[in-house]
Amino acid sequence: MLDHLPTPCLLLEASVMERNCARMVAAAERRGVPFRVHLKTAKSREIATLCAQHFGERATVSTLAEIGALQGCGFRDFLYAVAIVPAKFEAVAALCNRDCAVTVTLDSVAVARELVDFSAAADVRIPAVIEIDLDGHRSGVKSSDVETLLAIGRVLGEAGLLRGVMTHAGGSYALDSAPALDQCALDEAAQTAAAARTLREAGFDCDLISVGSTPTALADAAPRVANELRAGVFVFFDLVQCGIGACHVDDIALSVLASVVSVNTDSHSLIVDAGWMALSADRGTAAQRVDMGYGQVCLADGTLLPDIIVADAQQEHGIVQVRAGSRAALPDLKPGDRVRILPNHACATAAQHAQYHVLDAQQRPIACWARTNHW
Repeated sequence: MLDHLPTPCLLLEASVMERNCARMVAAAERRGVPFRVHLKTAKSREIATLCAQHFGERATVSTLAEIGALQGCGFRDFLYAVAIVPAKFEAVAALCNRDCAVTVTLDSVAVARELVDFSAAADVRIPAVIEIDLDGHRSGVKSSDVETLLAIGRVLGEAGLLRGVMTHAGGSYALDSAPALDQCALDEAAQTAAAARTLREAGFDCDLISVGSTPTALADAAPRVANELRAGVFVFFDLVQCGIGACHVDDIALSVLASVVSVNTDSHSLIVDAGWMALSADRGTAAQRVDMGYGQVCLADGTLLPDIIVADAQQEHGIVQVRAGSRAALPDLKPGDRVRILPNHACATAAQHAQYHVLDAQQRPIACWARTNHW
């Protein structure tokens, strides 16, 4: 049924994606807070429309291009979750209209001042949230850094542009047990609540307290100190999320269809036409207990081939081998036969492609959905 598709190409199982969305709806309902879906993973109008139907009019984005492309899909409230810089103020202002509000993220007093000055000069209201750094892995202000937190809050608050605080529990990606994920979710909530409390006790409005990552959003621990939950990769899931324990392999909705182009008997390898240009160079599972190489290999019908992985990759070639130490055997395939490869990181793999080939529950192609890549 997939023989007519070009390789390599991106496959999306619609029924699995729908199931994943329903699971997150239940998680948000369990927490009793609104959900803001992150569109950076999907970057597709069709998937955005589906997400709006499930989750409502709030969305998170990682590029301004996503806002421009995904307006009109049911979202009216966008959070740009990458720390803003002044050179992007005009682009944000151009996106704001009666049906589209954009909130930006920042962690700098200087940028906060420039945002206030720009908003006044351009006669546009661009509110901001202060990013809180939970674990030192990226940008943000420590909740314990009261001086900086209040300084930013004062600049934004006096101009009426302070919307609240947000965090991303990126440290959850290094975990792999339910108790550890529960504790991460609790820590995430506690630190975010502490930052909000600091601002409120100083007299500043802090209406939005936004937390999230796919692993902590799905964790059993569900403290209700935040009033918004965010996540994105759950729409597709991937091998890293499997390694964390956030999903099972049959929850992965995304795969890359590839053709066998050569059989190398000397190296006991199958060579496929999907290298890092098709799979991405993300090796997120390398730090986990089970290293999946550049992806887990399946037969063309989706049947999992345990311990058969893309062990190495060049630009347009993937080297399929048996995992070291395994007693598995390479499948008996010949040039022209097809395989599917499950991704380490769905966001990174999807970004290598311009479109999704959508499959129904019987694995039949039913649609082709364009992606919005780049910035």
